[in-house]
Amino acid sequence: NEHAKEREPVEIAAEHERILREIESTDTNCIGPTLRSVYDGQEHGVFMGKLDGRIRNHDRDIEKMCNHHFQGFVDSITELLKVRGEAQKLKVRRGGLLTCMDELRLCRLQQRNIATSIDKFTHCLPGSVNPVCVCRYYPALRTLEQLEQTCLPRAGQYRFCSIMSDNIPRLRTLIRDTAMSQLKDFLESIRKHSDKIGETAMKQAQVQRSLDSAVSLQQRAAVGRRLRKEAGLGVGTDIDGQGSSPMSEQDSGVLDVEDEEDEDEVPGAQELVDFSPVYRCLHIYTVLGSREQFENYYRNQRRKQARLVLQPHSNMHETLEGYRRYFNQIVGFFVVEDHILHTTQGLVNRAYVEELWELALSKTIAALRTHSSYCTDPDLVLDLKNLIVLLADTLQGFGFPVSQLFDMMFEMREQYGEILLKKWNLSFRQVLDQDNFSPIPVATEEEYRQFTSQFPFQDPELDKVLTRGLLPFSEFVPQVYSQLKEFVYACLKYYEDLHLSSTEIDDVIRKSTNLLLTRTLSSCLQYAMKKKNVGLAELVQVIINTTQLEASCVYLEEFISNITNVPPDTSNATKLYGTSTFKDARHAAEEEIYTNLNAKIDQFLQLADYDWTAAQGGGAPSDYLSDLIAFLCSTFSVFTHLPGKVAQTACMSACKHLSTSLLQLLLETDVRQVSMGALQQFNTDVKECERFARAGPVPGFQGDTLLLAFSDLRQLLDLFTQWDWSSYLADYGRPTCKYLRVNPHTALTLLEKMKDTSRKNNMFAQFRKNERDKQKLIDTVVKQLRNLITAHQT
Repeated sequence: NEHAKEREPVEIAAEHERILREIESTDTNCIGPTLRSVYDGQEHGVFMGKLDGRIRNHDRDIEKMCNHHFQGFVDSITELLKVRGEAQKLKVRRGGLLTCMDELRLCRLQQRNIATSIDKFTHCLPGSVNPVCVCRYYPALRTLEQLEQTCLPRAGQYRFCSIMSDNIPRLRTLIRDTAMSQLKDFLESIRKHSDKIGETAMKQAQVQRSLDSAVSLQQRAAVGRRLRKEAGLGVGTDIDGQGSSPMSEQDSGVLDVEDEEDEDEVPGAQELVDFSPVYRCLHIYTVLGSREQFENYYRNQRRKQARLVLQPHSNMHETLEGYRRYFNQIVGFFVVEDHILHTTQGLVNRAYVEELWELALSKTIAALRTHSSYCTDPDLVLDLKNLIVLLADTLQGFGFPVSQLFDMMFEMREQYGEILLKKWNLSFRQVLDQDNFSPIPVATEEEYRQFTSQFPFQDPELDKVLTRGLLPFSEFVPQVYSQLKEFVYACLKYYEDLHLSSTEIDDVIRKSTNLLLTRTLSSCLQYAMKKKNVGLAELVQVIINTTQLEASCVYLEEFISNITNVPPDTSNATKLYGTSTFKDARHAAEEEIYTNLNAKIDQFLQLADYDWTAAQGGGAPSDYLSDLIAFLCSTFSVFTHLPGKVAQTACMSACKHLSTSLLQLLLETDVRQVSMGALQQFNTDVKECERFARAGPVPGFQGDTLLLAFSDLRQLLDLFTQWDWSSYLADYGRPTCKYLRVNPHTALTLLEKMKDTSRKNNMFAQFRKNERDKQKLIDTVVKQLRNLITAHQT
């Protein structure tokens, strides 16, 4: 056993040596079993000791080797350090490469997905662009329709397809709402721009009126199209510059846009209104199947705007500018509607436009009648009429019927005529107030020609006029004649452009002139003659003036005929019967002269102061009568320029009135007593009157015609002064009676006054025999006169 015990360490040592060699020589991959045998042995600690010894031996060997190869080791370490830096760099690059590899993997995955998507999206290509982003609403709707009906079903059951399909109604609603918002902006814009649109259209119509009025209907239609464009109504205006002009919409067939261009189009006129929102909205609602809803909305909104446009301002009548703004808005409104009518199919139709126009006509005419009635200025009425004509011509150029406007203007002529009459009434009165009622002095033939150029006065005896240095009429005559011509011109201005024939214009002008003469001028002449300060000389001048004006009416008729181009002898021509005004005024002046002259005679007679109880009359005429005769002589000397019959009638009237007034003075009830002396004085005054009549104060009387005015008074006075009662009583009632003009009542009245005088004023003389006989004679005559009166009454 000892031997065995000795062998065991040896064997263990050899085994440990073997293991050590295996460890040193065996590949690390196969060292496992070797190491397991070490741990499985019982001498593990011994082995570890040997292993440590072996390690120390190797360390000494390594140390020796290192000492031998130290420099090489240092160099190797240095190289190793360098390799570590490069390895670090390589590690960093490797990380980037790995990232790129991941990205490449994702990119290839995306490429594969994209390739698949491209194939699917090829069927949905129209939907790959946002249809609203560039405001091409109508094409966008078409795209959505194509996408919904064709492309998406072909693309397959993808999530993006369902998303797109779900978004299509929202996009349609967005497009519709956006278009409606732009339409509302458009409606607000045209409401603001109606005034400017109408102003532009009316200006162009005013230019057009200067052209030939007999243009063809086709030319008129072209004019209407030109007016639409020149009024600022562009057919294809692109508001956003993104290619969304109505031209693309026109191509869709929804619009029927006129392609005609006008090289005379006003520059910048299209900037006034852009109609793209209307066309766009119409297209959108048409595609969405809601065209009728859109049409109703548009028409209702425009009806509301029409009511606002047709409501005039309360002070519109104060200035022409108020009417012009009102008309501009109306024209602008209907120019827009006409443009919409001609550039769309059915958005508005002819019936709708005509309905609005009928409403506008009734409202406009009613407003004009109301507001024009406040006007008192003829110039404003004339300007208003011209503005209405321009309004009518403008709208007629767009095809609107305007006959009612012309009818209304023809009705306004009565108001215009009344205003003219009032104006001319003031003018005539001013002329009359400023007239001096004296003949116009002319010193030279040049001055004569100057006056006759204003008034058609032709005197064949020019030399006598120049010698006399006076025209027979006063300033009133040429001024009134000039006013008459001005009135005719004023009337003519109103009837211009009313599309009346020359005959109609001539007729209304003559009627208006007749009214001016018979009413206005006639009242002015009456006013002039009734003024308190108008004397006989002024009345004489009125007669002369009216005579001249009456004679000038022939030239006034020629003047009217010349400006109306209607001969006065036309069968249907209205006659200027108003010329009778001058004849009537002359007759009134004559009557006023007679009345005035008689009043003057009465004034003188009021100064008469007879002593009715005088015993004996004077040998000279009374003072008051002498003054009266002197007044009559001077007055009738002024009558030399009057027509002969007027002067003769005035003189005869004055003498008759004087004779009648003297007789009434003698028979006045207040005169209770008349003596023979007073009767003799009275007879002397009558003889003075007869001397005046016999002298012929006015030429033209034949023989003693003027004396006949005093024949009643003369026969009465002769009967009493000659006391020829036997002849009177014997021949009374016979044509050959010497005292044929003596009325028995008048004789009885005067005889009663003389009887009272004999009884009361000759109390003592009654005892004388001759006085008693005379009293008896008077009583006898009184009795016979009473019997005569009674006999003739039965």
